[in-house]
Amino acid sequence: MIPKGFSFLLFLLVLVESRFFLGLVLGVAVKDKDVWSSSLEENMNSTRSLEVRFNGPAKHWTDALPIGNGRLGAMIWGGVANETINLNEDTLWTGTPGDYTDPDAPNTLSKVRKLVDDGQYAEATAAAVNLSGNPSDVYQLLGDMKIEFSDTHAAYDEETYQRVLDLDTATVKVQYSANEVEYTREYFTSNPDEVVVIKISGNKASCLNFVVSLDSKLHHHSYVNNKNQIILDGSCPGRRVPPKVYGNGNPKGSSPKKSIKTPNPKGIRYSAVLDLQISDDAGELQVVNGRKLQVKGGNWAVIRLTASSSFDGPFTKPVDSKKDPRSESLSTMDSAKRYSYSDLYARHVDDYQALFHRVSMQLSNSSKSAVKNSINVKEDKDEVITTAQRVKSFKTSEDPSTVELLFQYGRYLLIACSRPGTQPSNLQGIWNKDIEPAWDGAPHLNINLQMNYWPALSCNLKECQEPLFDYISSLSRNGNKTAKVNYGANGWVAHQVSDIWAKTSPDRGQAVWALWQMGGAWLCTHLWEHYTYTMEKEFLRNKAYPLMEGCAAFLLDWLIEGPRGILETNPSTSPEHTFTAPDGKPASVSYSSTMDIQIIQEVFSAIVSAAEELGKSNDDLIARVRKAQARLSPTRIARDGSIMEWAQEFEDPEVHHRHLSHLFGLFPGHTIDLETTPEICKAAENTLKKRGEEGPGWSTTWKAALWARLHDSEHAYQMVKHLFDLVDPDHESDFEGGLYANLFTAHPPFQIDANFAFVIRRADFAIYHGRFSAAVAEMLVQSTVKDLYLLPALPRDKWPNGCVKGLKARGGVTVSVCWSEGDLEEVGLWSNDRNSVKRLHYRGTTATANIASGRVYTFNKQLKCVKTDTLLL
Repeated sequence: MIPKGFSFLLFLLVLVESRFFLGLVLGVAVKDKDVWSSSLEENMNSTRSLEVRFNGPAKHWTDALPIGNGRLGAMIWGGVANETINLNEDTLWTGTPGDYTDPDAPNTLSKVRKLVDDGQYAEATAAAVNLSGNPSDVYQLLGDMKIEFSDTHAAYDEETYQRVLDLDTATVKVQYSANEVEYTREYFTSNPDEVVVIKISGNKASCLNFVVSLDSKLHHHSYVNNKNQIILDGSCPGRRVPPKVYGNGNPKGSSPKKSIKTPNPKGIRYSAVLDLQISDDAGELQVVNGRKLQVKGGNWAVIRLTASSSFDGPFTKPVDSKKDPRSESLSTMDSAKRYSYSDLYARHVDDYQALFHRVSMQLSNSSKSAVKNSINVKEDKDEVITTAQRVKSFKTSEDPSTVELLFQYGRYLLIACSRPGTQPSNLQGIWNKDIEPAWDGAPHLNINLQMNYWPALSCNLKECQEPLFDYISSLSRNGNKTAKVNYGANGWVAHQVSDIWAKTSPDRGQAVWALWQMGGAWLCTHLWEHYTYTMEKEFLRNKAYPLMEGCAAFLLDWLIEGPRGILETNPSTSPEHTFTAPDGKPASVSYSSTMDIQIIQEVFSAIVSAAEELGKSNDDLIARVRKAQARLSPTRIARDGSIMEWAQEFEDPEVHHRHLSHLFGLFPGHTIDLETTPEICKAAENTLKKRGEEGPGWSTTWKAALWARLHDSEHAYQMVKHLFDLVDPDHESDFEGGLYANLFTAHPPFQIDANFAFVIRRADFAIYHGRFSAAVAEMLVQSTVKDLYLLPALPRDKWPNGCVKGLKARGGVTVSVCWSEGDLEEVGLWSNDRNSVKRLHYRGTTATANIASGRVYTFNKQLKCVKTDTLLL
């Protein structure tokens, strides 16, 4: 007989043991990484910090630390006597809505097609310049917050200085000692309260003395309001500065195709509000020159900053906007001031960790290193090492914890620069210091924008993709006009470069980069991918399918009859890559580049599958797509065993070119795979070897993902290792790829997409971090809607022990996997809201798993189910 009440206590103990009790009691959702646990985790150190660390103030922009809430961004330099905080708001761009059509394009198109048909590729390339359009508009900066401290700070103790970005809380902290006072600054950008927050404090009474102000490189006016607020009002140029001519390898064209004679139009207006609060019991607040605020003798100070613009969507002219950015910024500030600093911080952390804590990763090259790496200290002295030192030593140490850091950094940056309701991540995320940023800071649709979102699904951040889908909707509206006028086609089209106004016409300049009609089609593959991961049928029906229909309609009209009944694209380029024509002349325009056809195959396959899901298989459009599918040329293999990049086997003058366009079907596409196309996979392997290892950061991480798809762990890891090359900002031209000290990936310059994938030579930057995160996820878990491949490209000798928890797989399944001594040990699988059947694959072993909604399943190394639990969320 069980004593009365004992059964209830036993139930409580079970809940506590299963780690769900706290969440149930407090009403806190259990994170995906906490749903399932493995006994192997007990032997691994889970306490090591995820920090980007410096021991001094930033000397370069790529030393500064980024924070953001999707819309507002800031770069923290951490200066001691003088602090500068670069500020960004994601809707600040030059320009106004444009006309993205060219009535002369059809005549030019006919001439170019005739030249291509006649085999005059160099002449077609020259003629195709007349299909080019005007340049995109330019991403702008908001301005700078400047904080000037008293002279005593200049004599700070350098050994006490530390500047740290904590990825776990999305907070930057700066600490140092000066004149026997320990100073602390904390910085974060809150998504729920739409505010940048800074707290400055010291450990002695009345120790704070500083002056704060706002400035901007844009047209602006700043003034003090209500004795404790600074307001910055300004506007963006209504017309961009004419683009510069770039040098070798990165020629983005010269002047716009069409001269504009109208007066400068009114641009986007903006406003920022800085609010300064100091301790009640000590300190004095004064106004300086009507533009600055001075604190004297304070114990602590809290700075809040809000900002907004008059941007009212890509189809509203700034002059017609009814939005009042100053009023909006003041209203947001009033709301933020209802919360104390502690409350603002708690709300920020709760919101951020609801996303960031979905995935955890622990990698170890031995049981001993797991402990040593967790504290990140030098072996010979009790000194915390900087992140730059970790990157610099990676070539010899190959510390797996540094891989973990960069993987999670990519996830952090995506959360920080893309949230529901914001603009999509641009070429630099949201961070920018210039009024003329590299490549205009514009979203590039021939890899960069797509790459920014590669980790959104596999790395469990699906919400961060919503701005991309809103953007695709805008592109479809303008792209419908471009398709109709320029090409006489139905549906919609987008080319290589766009901007906040959803530009869909070709870029300026040479055809090698400007003439590329597949930008919208590539973006549409993200719509289908979102569905395959989430199985959200309402999203497919209401959002994705209408956009995919319009894309497919354009592609059907763009394809033309070729010889032997094959459908062709003409003109066609392989992004940013030239070839040598049979007559020995350099050219870039031909027909049916491999990437064109692979993207079209991907879109056609996706819309046929989507139609089946929605009961639309008998629609006329789908019938046309099916007929066209059978008439597309297959991927061809060259005489040297590599995949042909163009329809003909042209001579390639740059075999190590950074783009891997003709491997799109392998990754991120799905038309090439080891099971159904082994000969093409072998050719893809030869292609990767032919391209070589060198390249910018985004290219390196794309190669890592491609090798992972081939289940080649050795080469995939080699590309991971290749990325860990510390770039010297003073000598950027000496580097190709690599990482800056703040872990931004280098082209160089900086581009964010390679950060997202693990993120032409010119000393600037763009942002590619997510690609690294996506590539590492691809090494550990791959999937189709029906299949799940476990540890397909695990570098067993480099990461022999590890656990990754909370990754997403296609089919709506969450995956956690642990391994030991290079071999799979346990796998956890679950689905929140649907039943599914998965074929599990591991090193030649295959098993079928029936996944019922609301259950958590544990499988052993033989892929046998050894445990089931109820999913408590």
